[in-house]
Amino acid sequence: MSFRLRAARVSDLEALYEMAKLTGGGFTNLPPDRGALGAKLERAEAAFANAVDVLTDEQFVLVLENAQTGAVRGTCQLMTKVGQRWPFYSYRLNTLTQYSQELDRTVRAELLSLVTDLEGSSEVGGLFLHPNERAGGLGLLLARSRYLFVAMHRKRFADRILAELRGIIDERGGSPFWEGVAGRFFGMSFQDADYFNAINGNQFIADLMPKHPVYIAMLDDDARSVIGVPHPTGRAAMRMLENEGFRYEGYVDIFDGGPTMIAPTDAVSSVKNSICKTVAGLSIEEGERAILATGHLGTFRACYGARVLDADGGIAIDSASADLLDVCAGDEVWSVAR
Repeated sequence: MSFRLRAARVSDLEALYEMAKLTGGGFTNLPPDRGALGAKLERAEAAFANAVDVLTDEQFVLVLENAQTGAVRGTCQLMTKVGQRWPFYSYRLNTLTQYSQELDRTVRAELLSLVTDLEGSSEVGGLFLHPNERAGGLGLLLARSRYLFVAMHRKRFADRILAELRGIIDERGGSPFWEGVAGRFFGMSFQDADYFNAINGNQFIADLMPKHPVYIAMLDDDARSVIGVPHPTGRAAMRMLENEGFRYEGYVDIFDGGPTMIAPTDAVSSVKNSICKTVAGLSIEEGERAILATGHLGTFRACYGARVLDADGGIAIDSASADLLDVCAGDEVWSVAR
């Protein structure tokens, strides 16, 4: 397989823009807007160039590249510390229990409360794979390579990491959740609000959204039924996150009601089980299937390959992976079993 993940460059703008037009809406981290995408790439370029190894508000963009053609066929993002430039809002599901002695009855009401509980977490998001490449495990490579990047630059990420999954979008491109909750206060369609958020941030939510909890029983059936439910195209992503140790803890997106998945960073499987070894061999024919990565910040690269770990602390990898990663004997390679 001739695909590798690498750090994005400003010159990748057109490729990202063409992919953004294929997302179908509700994809805040990859808006079909050249200005917004260009700003993301410039911010990522600054983060890759920042040599200070501390946790601050940064954004990294990675792209999946066909090494034979140079074509960019997928992308993903990592945000190191959310909620710094503007608040990071979520709805949290909770329950209010009340008891009437006269009626001898207990009533439990489910509520949605607007919170900023997840502020300061790291986030993985913006994962998109071109429709023509959705085979051969490339989505898994995109997803899990992010965690190798985290392990390789651990000091730059928080102790908690989250992933927001896109919620249900109907055939008209609208969101039943938005129309049942926030849309009633804003007078904006979901498409307009989502696009505005992608370009300008969600401070307008703080300015206009009622701060009182929303009683779920007062929502219509369409809105209630999609709370915490991922978009059909995101169900596989949710399973991958669960396999990594992420869990749904009652936080949902304020726009489409999609679930927010949360994990302690060091408990994420691909972070916890990643290892760093010195390359001792470059031409094995058989070995354990793995994701391999090398480089630092802007020179980060990752791909599928085969590995053999030796008792002396070294690693041998296959020659095709060595070429994709551009590594030689004596270089360091991080890996995690596939």
